[in-house]
Amino acid sequence: MIKVGINGFGVIGRRVAYAISKQDDMELLGIGKTSPDYKAKIGIEKGFNFYVPEDSHKQKFEKSGFSVSGSIDDLINNSDIIVDATPGSLGEMYREKYLNAKTPALFQGGESKDLAEVSFVAQCNYEKSNGKNVVRVVSCNTTGLSRVLSSIDKNHGISKVTSVIARRAVDPDLPKGMVDSVSLDPVSVPSHHGPDVTTILPELDIVTMAIKIPTTHNHVHSLIIDLKNSSTTPDSIIDTLKNTPRVMLVSSKNGVKSTAHTFDLGRELGRDRGDIYESMVWEDSITVIGDRAYMYMAVAQEAIVLPENVDAIRSVLQTAPREESIKKTNDSLCIGGPTS
Repeated sequence: MIKVGINGFGVIGRRVAYAISKQDDMELLGIGKTSPDYKAKIGIEKGFNFYVPEDSHKQKFEKSGFSVSGSIDDLINNSDIIVDATPGSLGEMYREKYLNAKTPALFQGGESKDLAEVSFVAQCNYEKSNGKNVVRVVSCNTTGLSRVLSSIDKNHGISKVTSVIARRAVDPDLPKGMVDSVSLDPVSVPSHHGPDVTTILPELDIVTMAIKIPTTHNHVHSLIIDLKNSSTTPDSIIDTLKNTPRVMLVSSKNGVKSTAHTFDLGRELGRDRGDIYESMVWEDSITVIGDRAYMYMAVAQEAIVLPENVDAIRSVLQTAPREESIKKTNDSLCIGGPTS
């Protein structure tokens, strides 16, 4: 059993914790946390062990009636691998701790690409993380783009991509407040998303732009894809995406016309927290005019990177090949569709 430690129990960390607990080849050794809030209480009731950075945090837990299993350093030293889900400002400090303990670590997409040896999306470059010490599981938008574009490029050839991203303003459970505007985020072109995609797909020519809108659920991409093969049809792209791991085709004909519907879809599927782990592409938006394809894609920002974290653990520790890992992860999280 792979002993997994998770440092951080926020939006991503707690999702990874629950996913790890469902893997038959992994053991959730413990979770690093600083405060004994309701998330910690529920985790403890589920049998999770918590570790704290300092004695002052331990005292807070004990004052609330909760015991801790040790320090963050204990967790790092006793784990086979650490999934770091701490706030971005802490990444550099913890990186040194992980390296000094000789414990491989996964960071999340909010961290700089320079923090890691390689960036990771399972279907695109699984093997490149084999045996690495520090790996970055890329951001939600980069993950969504990489899955869809790598498959289209492989099967039809892409000469250039433009994506205009309408980004949700905040996560639904973070008290930052809503914006009462459409904000250019950033004003400059390109946004960081395109360069980030090239850490996964270095040969792809992509430009991204982004705006921030007053909503909490999902990002939406307007994709414009220049194709090398002028004979490509919408049906051939649809067939490609149907056979692409972790891509879900949705349709307005079936009532999915908004991000409210995509969020509700996750709940109706019975997923934990209503999460959707796939890149969602509107099948009836896929259009080809000349040698240019157009489509809309939604990305569930809280959930899409969850299966990538699980697969990255097996990749780094070289415990399973790509197809086997993707299948195991998909089965445990009830993700349908192809596995390779």
